[in-house]
Order: sequence, then structure tokens, then C-alpha cells
Amino acid sequence: MLRQVVLVPVLPLTGAVILLLFGKRLARVAGYLATVLVAASFVVSLTILSGLAKLPGDQRLVVRHLFGWMAAGGFNVSVDFRIDPLSVMMILVVTGVGALIHWYAIGYMAHDEHKGRFFSYLNLFVFSMLLLVLAGNFLVMYAGWELVGLCSYLLISFYFTRPAAAAAGKKAFLVTRIGDLGMFIGLFAISHVFHSLDFGTVFGAAAQHPAPHFWATAIPLLLFAGAVGKSAQIPLYVWLPDAMEGPTPVSALIHAATMVTAGVYLVARAHVLFEPSHVAGAVVTGIGAATAVYAATMALTEDDIKRVLAYSTISQLGYMFIGVGLGVLYRSPEAYTTGLFHLVTHAFFKALLFLAAGSVIHAMHEITDMKQMGGLLKRLPITGVVFVIGGLALSGIPPFAGYFSKDAILGEAWIHGNYAAWGLGLLGALLTAFYVGRQIFLTFFGRSRVPPEIHPHESPPSMTIPLIALAGLATIGGFLGVGDKGSILNRWLEPVFPSPAVALAPKAGIGLTVLAVAAGLLGLAFAYTFYLAPGATERRQRITTPLAPVRELLKHKYYVDELYGAVIVAPALALANAAAAFDTHVIDGGVMGVGRLVGGGAAVFRRIQSGLVRRYVLTMFGGIVLVVGIFLIAGR
Repeated sequence: MLRQVVLVPVLPLTGAVILLLFGKRLARVAGYLATVLVAASFVVSLTILSGLAKLPGDQRLVVRHLFGWMAAGGFNVSVDFRIDPLSVMMILVVTGVGALIHWYAIGYMAHDEHKGRFFSYLNLFVFSMLLLVLAGNFLVMYAGWELVGLCSYLLISFYFTRPAAAAAGKKAFLVTRIGDLGMFIGLFAISHVFHSLDFGTVFGAAAQHPAPHFWATAIPLLLFAGAVGKSAQIPLYVWLPDAMEGPTPVSALIHAATMVTAGVYLVARAHVLFEPSHVAGAVVTGIGAATAVYAATMALTEDDIKRVLAYSTISQLGYMFIGVGLGVLYRSPEAYTTGLFHLVTHAFFKALLFLAAGSVIHAMHEITDMKQMGGLLKRLPITGVVFVIGGLALSGIPPFAGYFSKDAILGEAWIHGNYAAWGLGLLGALLTAFYVGRQIFLTFFGRSRVPPEIHPHESPPSMTIPLIALAGLATIGGFLGVGDKGSILNRWLEPVFPSPAVALAPKAGIGLTVLAVAAGLLGLAFAYTFYLAPGATERRQRITTPLAPVRELLKHKYYVDELYGAVIVAPALALANAAAAFDTHVIDGGVMGVGRLVGGGAAVFRRIQSGLVRRYVLTMFGGIVLVVGIFLIAGR
């Protein structure tokens, strides 16, 4: 069954090509074709899971060679697929959640005249992510990495006639390029130090003979620069909230199953290169912890239902980086697993939340402002219930999936003595529960603030069935982290992150779990007090009026976009305008000036060629007179 791995990315690629060429003719069936192909890819992924699970743990690594790509001297790169527990876990998430998002998109995009193009891009996005996670070397991974960036641009700016959507697509493309440049330099450094880009060769050499001290730190930090851009961490997170300009299924696919998780996967895949550097581990953990809290604060005052979830995604990615960062710092297999565990559970509940938000927006005729909602649970019962389930999972309330993975990350931070990461993670959990509660209460409970001309109604089955399926996964998905002899996921990933010879740290006690759950419940209680309980409006005004400057700061997202605009964008535009003026007036001016000079001279000489014999005779006579005159004057 492992030989069928090539079908996993080829199936969605086939759909992308067919719909790109014949999308208009196949518009009626475009969504069904794209969905079936991604679902088929998921089925093939299940067969690969079954085939790999039958192998002994130490043999669960198969490299499938496809073809040679490039060769220069002794340097060779081929297109190989690496099948191991980590890549299989990722392809199951990408294809499984991706298929549900495709299914939902059939109903969501039913009346869009460009369905063929949309589903072509969506299939291409899935293919790109599958290429990234299945790659057997850094160069093939980078190809998938850049294709994911291209697809994000195409999908975020899908409604390119809208200035905001076009600008958001360009912003995502350019901001992520900054991190990608660092990663690209990192690939050169890996090639320089290890003389190869193949995972097996590089990781084997790094495990036996770590890179020299400078490169041991430079390489992981350069790779992490790419992760910061793709996974929207401080300081390159600014593209992700604007990505909400794309259709809601795009938001779900980007935030849940594909692009933003690529950075976490990169750190986990290349952990052998990260572990020799304590600095790299501290940077990954520190940026993750800071982002988890920082992004959560920006969600507190956001009124756009999708943008709240966007800032939530940035924050939850921070938790994932805390997990894998702790793995780097302490070489802890359990810590790596917690970060990847949260990646899986987050895919379930965040896809659910985005798609449920899309159902709300669909019912509200594209209104996204939560201040114009309220009381929608009665009119959208299925959407409301599944949104509450997703919100509880995100808030870390048992028995939903987010509780298990978030608690595991906080527990790893505590048992390894990293109390700063634990404290920031706990604060982030409190803030998360508050903004999630605020979102639920403003949207589905309380009095209706829906404009009278709008009559919300439940979405069609093509949209609600995927919501119910994701709600089920968000409810039971956390049990992947449960087990008497280590969690299911931990045992599955053990060949990728082998346990050290030394004794492992003890597990976190029940008291820490109670504290984490209490933080989530407290956040929800605060949200109820300020947004739903009797007298909530007056109570909220008493609290927020003295804090008006803080609220204004959060409303403007700490003015980071304005700062980047003044410090980076404006000087870059000024330099570009100056270069354009220099090119126009100096470079082009000089070239055109020479052309005009030649043209002017040619015009003068052209008048001599009149074709009149009398003028030619007169000119010759004038020349003779001039020559004779010169001789006479010279003879004196």
C-alpha cells in the first residue's frame, strides 16, 4: 500500500488541472469533482496509515523515489516522498479536514459564477501542502512551501475586483516572502555544511556530527524565519487577519489544515537541526509564548466574526510553537508530540469555527459585524450548537479536543521548569476563553440586533453535514492524547522522536489541569458577566470607560500596521518612486535624448535629399564658392 503514496498528491493535482482547463464547462460539477478527488486522497492516506502501522516501529520509515530532479557535480537532488508517522499524520489531517471543507464549499459557493476557478485553486492548495509534508528533501519541501504561498495569494484575492481582497492577497504574498527568504538562505547553509539537502543524509550527519557552533545556531534560526512567516508569528503575523477577505472555505483551509501549520511541521521535521542550539529552542518557545498572549489580546475587542478567529489562529499557533520549542530545549519527545497534538485538534475545532462563522455570514447576507447579530441560536440551531462546541474546544473545556492538547502543552512547560512559558500559556487560555465567550454571546444569545430587512435561516445540508462531522471530531479528537502507556499519538510518533536514554520527567499533576480548566471557565464567566448577564451593558461601560486608551490601542492592533507602514512601506515606496523617476528622467531620458539627437540630425540631412536637380546644382555651386573663398583667404 505504501507504493500508492504518489496518488495522495496526484489526485488533487489532477482536479486542479482539469478544472483550470475546463472549469467553465464543468462549473455545475466542479465542487463535486474537487471534493471526490480530495476524499479519494484521504482514503489512500488511510491505506498508507494501515500499511505503515503493520511495520515494526523501527521500520516505519519508507522513502519512495520518483525521479531525479537536478545534478551538479557531486550534488544531486531527486523527487522523493518520505513516508513516516509524522508525514502520515499530516496527510491525514490535510486530506480529511480538507475534504470536509471542500464539501462545505459546494453549498457556500453554489451561486458563484467562478466556481471552476475556485475549486481548481482549492485542489491546488491541497496538492501543494501534501507535496510539502511528503517531501523527502528540503528542496522539494521548499517547492511545496512556495506553491502554498502562491495558492494563498490566489485564494485570498479570489474576489480580485474588490480592492481590499486584492490588497490582502498581495500583503500575504509579500510578508511571507520575508520569512521565505530566510528559509531559502538556510537551505544554502545546509547544503554548504552537510553537502546535501536529503533529509536522511542531513539528519543522520547532524545527529552524529552537529554543525559548527555558528551554523548550529544560524541554520535553525534561518529555517524558523520561514516558519514565522508561514505560521504568522511575531513579527510577521500581520498578513493573517487581512486574509479574511477570501471566501470563508479558504479561511478554514488556510487556518486549520494547510498553510499556517507548515511552520510547526518544519520545526518538528528538522528537530535534529534545532536541538544542538539552545538559542534556537529558546527563540521558538519565546516567540510562541509571546504570540499566544499578544494575538489573544487583539481578539478581545474585534467585532468581525472571522477576524476574531484569525487572531485566535495566530494565538493557537503560538501554543504549538511552545510545544515543539520545549521539545527542542529539553529534547523531549512528549513535548514535540504535544505541539503536534494541538496541531491536530486545532485543525478540527478551528475548521469547525470558521465554517460555522461562514454559515452565519451566509445567513446574514455577508454581514460580519457581531454587533449586528445576536439571538441567532433560535434561527440557526445547528450552526449555533456546533459553534458552541468549537468554542468550548478552543477554550480548553473538557471533554472537548482543545482541553487535552492545550493542557498537555502547559503540563510540559511546568514539568520542565519553564514557568515563563507556562504562565504566559495560562494567561493566554484565560484570554482565549473570554474572547470566545464574547463571540458566542454576541452572535447567538441575547436580544437580536439583526437588521429588519434580513431574515437569517439555517444553511443547506451541504454546509451543515460537514459542520456536524467536524463537531464530532472536535468532541472526540482529544482522546488521541489519552492512554495508560502513553498517548496514542505519542506512541505513533515515537519513531520520529525517539525517547532519550535518561529517565523522563514526571507527568503534571491534577492540580495543574484543574488550574488550566479553571482559567478557561473563568474567562467564559467574565464574558457572560460583561455580555449576557442582566445589567451587562452598564457593567461593561463602567469597566471599559476608564480603560478607553487601552481599548483604543487594542482596536488599532497596537498600531503595528501603521508602524510598518511608516517604517517599511513608506520608505520602500519612496525609494521605488525615486528609482522610477531616475529611470524615467535619467536612464530613459538619456536613451531617448540620444534617439532624439539622431532623429533631429537625420531630419536636417533628410532635407538635403529633396530630389530636385536645380537644388543639387545650387548646392554644388555654393560648395565651390565656399572652397574657393577659403583658398583665397588662406593665400593672403
